[in-house]
Amino acid sequence: MGVYTIVRMAHEYSVLNLFAIINHNDSYINSIWAGEFKMSENKLWLVVQYPLKSAKGSQRDQWLKDKVMEYLELSLADADLGCVDGFDMGVCISDPKKYALNIFCVVSEEERSIALVKRVLRESRLDYTRIKIATMPYGEEGTYTLKYAHKKGVADFTL
Repeated sequence: MGVYTIVRMAHEYSVLNLFAIINHNDSYINSIWAGEFKMSENKLWLVVQYPLKSAKGSQRDQWLKDKVMEYLELSLADADLGCVDGFDMGVCISDPKKYALNIFCVVSEEERSIALVKRVLRESRLDYTRIKIATMPYGEEGTYTLKYAHKKGVADFTL
């Protein structure tokens, strides 16, 4: 039973029934809430980047951030691939005249995670045609490697 299933059940069942379901799956739920994902030693940072028109973003950009984080958290956890770790929104480090929304994930399998992220954003209609996806080994200071860009010919990625 995945996290997505339990969240969906929370909407369908009463609170008492939900507690009974959680108690039945206590060890699994506790490991999720404690942040202990069963990931391999080869963890990666995966970042999904959206361009913005201003440092704070519009009301729709805020909505987009919330929805993307929600959908990716559920999908990555359900597939046992990782979790969403946070976001930043504002001026790009490399070019102060550009703005971006970056959503950070910690994942265990690069190719499957990228494919899942692309599928979820495309099927959920969450501005899939504007994204860049990049990865970097977890726990290392370095640069991100671009893995997918919405435009052909884009070869670099910076936060």
